[in-house]
Amino acid sequence: MADLSDVETTLAALVETLVYPAGTNAPSINNALIRVYRGWPSQSALNADLAAGTVNITLFPDARAAQITTRYLDPPIALAPAIPTLSVSVSGQTATFAGSAGLGQLAGLLIDNAAFVHRTQSGDTPEAVAATLATYMRTQRIAQLNGASLTIPGAGSIIGRVVADQQARIETRRQHQIIRLSCWCPTPATRDVIAAAVDQGLSQTLFLTLPDGSSARLREAGTLVFDQSQNANLYRRDLLLDVEYATTITETLPALIFGNSQISPNGASSTSLLG
Repeated sequence: MADLSDVETTLAALVETLVYPAGTNAPSINNALIRVYRGWPSQSALNADLAAGTVNITLFPDARAAQITTRYLDPPIALAPAIPTLSVSVSGQTATFAGSAGLGQLAGLLIDNAAFVHRTQSGDTPEAVAATLATYMRTQRIAQLNGASLTIPGAGSIIGRVVADQQARIETRRQHQIIRLSCWCPTPATRDVIAAAVDQGLSQTLFLTLPDGSSARLREAGTLVFDQSQNANLYRRDLLLDVEYATTITETLPALIFGNSQISPNGASSTSLLG
């Protein structure tokens, strides 16, 4: 799911790459220690850092409430295709299961247009799947079980298939949120270097990719400079970032293993097909 915390975490990671372009094991852009984190700094910790020449960059939601911009929600978006870990192969009148029967899979055989399907359970094995399907079949016809293989004497057509449930992302709401990015620096020169680098880097970023795969629109909503402070060592600049992002949830969509369809040959009645 996408949440405000995901937006802040993604922004923090991006800012870190801007001030440590060669990675955190290399010097920062001004050779000072720079801390990048979510939240508001505590006064005692901030004072100690400023006295030591350490820069703090914080990300915190602005006092202005988020603005809901939801209009028309998109249909669910399928995520990366789920690949079954169980497989089935058919040779003549024998179907053989192999692999691992993890949860969220459907294993089935379509025999002469009659479907027999099993949803895998915790602890299932290929042998257990074959045995379960044999039990279903024996209510209608002969099924010979041999380990993970099933032989159906007299079958004219056998189709074996395994599918897995699919994950989908669903957008439930969309909103604008102002994030206050504050650069807390010990000197005016440090503030100018750090804030300018962050501002320029963010100006080239139109969208943030959030952990759930959705995108957040990033725009600057203004900047503020603070020199008048009770702390003589504090020089601060705030960047106000307008982030539009979607609140999302992830749901599991069941897979279709066999489906019904009908064809109508020219001049003939329709014929039902199952496959």
